[in-house]
Amino acid sequence: MIIDTSKLKGQYVYLQELKPEYISELKVLAKDKRLWEFTRTLLINETFDSQFERYMEVALHPNGDGSFGAGLQKTFVIFRTNNDTIIGMTRFYGLDQKHKRLDIGYTWYIPDVWGKVHNKECKLLLLQYAFEVLNFNRVGFHVAHINLRSQKAVEKIGGVKEGMLRKHSYQPDGSSRSTVLYSIINDEWPQKKNNLLQLINQDHL
Repeated sequence: MIIDTSKLKGQYVYLQELKPEYISELKVLAKDKRLWEFTRTLLINETFDSQFERYMEVALHPNGDGSFGAGLQKTFVIFRTNNDTIIGMTRFYGLDQKHKRLDIGYTWYIPDVWGKVHNKECKLLLLQYAFEVLNFNRVGFHVAHINLRSQKAVEKIGGVKEGMLRKHSYQPDGSSRSTVLYSIINDEWPQKKNNLLQLINQDHL
């Protein structure tokens, strides 16, 4: 699937598909234990280099690692609009054109932008693309049960909590993970979009 990233540009952030030339800078930014406190996707220890290499291999692969259902993925690097600096990453994954659904996840940001407008606008751009360009019916979010910060962020942008997959998988550190499921569907999108635009405007003030 081809994604038109010209439609993923906002006032505060813009997204580009992950390319090899971004990896060295991402590696520096990702080596921060605060980013992985709850997801434990990467462990900041002597194996970080090999972990990060594998993480990027999966991020660049069109099918990801297949750990949560089938479907294609697209990985994006998030840039600040005002100075073109990288502030994080995110993905479309579980892309299913037949059933018109996808998931948004594997998202992380540098701590400097936590709680600010950047994530809200990034989600607006991705959700707009899913519902208004791809004409999909459903966007899902899968959040680790211990990641309360991300759960609150998904709820703030309008994600509807559907339930929890208990003891669904293992974290890279060997601990058990339950997964909290959220979604937004196309019927809800016009109102969710208006609410999200209001949140972005409030953050700007």
